[in-house]
Amino acid sequence: MLLIIGLILFLGVHIVPTFPMARANLRMRLGENGYKGLFGVVSLLGFVLIVIGFGAARMAPWNTVLWSPPVWTKHIAFALMLPAFILLVATYIPSRIRDRAKHPMLAAVKIWALAHLIANGDLAGVILFASFLAYGVYDRISVKRRGALGPLGAKRGGVVNDILVVVIGVLLYAFMLIKGHAWLIGVPLLRM
Repeated sequence: MLLIIGLILFLGVHIVPTFPMARANLRMRLGENGYKGLFGVVSLLGFVLIVIGFGAARMAPWNTVLWSPPVWTKHIAFALMLPAFILLVATYIPSRIRDRAKHPMLAAVKIWALAHLIANGDLAGVILFASFLAYGVYDRISVKRRGALGPLGAKRGGVVNDILVVVIGVLLYAFMLIKGHAWLIGVPLLRM
């Protein structure tokens, strides 16, 4: 139940910007800082509930296995996560990678969700990852329709920033692969 409530809060607050009039009304009523503060608090609360809820759901009796993914799906997930990390970093560093991806955070979320969806066949995993994948697809369509530019606006970057994005993305990927996933999620990816 916490997983569902967390998803509703987190994804719900992230869907608000896809309705420009509703967002403008909230900003007008709450002020810019009030809007950002409320957005941040609801997002954080939703995220915490997702993390706690997913951890509990993985062990819950209702979390049935819908399918047993073959081993090769985990290899595909590993491969997909490298560009996901690079795109995640590109969200915050002006670069040609960011310019080409247009909205690298949404691309990273969709890749992350797809990678985890194909590698996990339990109900809790399907609920979590399918929700984020659906959100990512919906928001990308909305962003294109609204012409939103993302957190960096129209800033441009060159080759040096491209290299920086790739290096940081690869380092984050390596950290998650070797230690981070086990430390943060409780599921080791590599047996050492």
